[in-house]
Amino acid sequence: MYGLAMATPPQLTPEQRAAALAKAAEARAARAVIKVKLKQGTLTVADALASSDPNVGKLKVVSMLESLPGLGKVKARKIMEEVGIADNRKIQGLGTQQKKALLEHLAK
Repeated sequence: MYGLAMATPPQLTPEQRAAALAKAAEARAARAVIKVKLKQGTLTVADALASSDPNVGKLKVVSMLESLPGLGKVKARKIMEEVGIADNRKIQGLGTQQKKALLEHLAK
């Protein structure tokens, strides 16, 4: 290849590894709660996009859309394609224009 070597993962002590796994599980649980709130309607897309919560920011846009009532995987991906958002984009990575376009599309 181009002389690029794969980076080796950091060597963690068992305690550090356990702490990292616990932190990751906590973050996944927090994102699951956010998706439930979206499904129930207690959290709006506009609120999620404006949120400064790091757990909201690290949620993928497609996951957020799929959590909305009446939107499945196909419709969520179609909306993202129409708005011009990549499949792997997270909420924190959206630009102002993308957020505005997404909200306008969902308001239709």
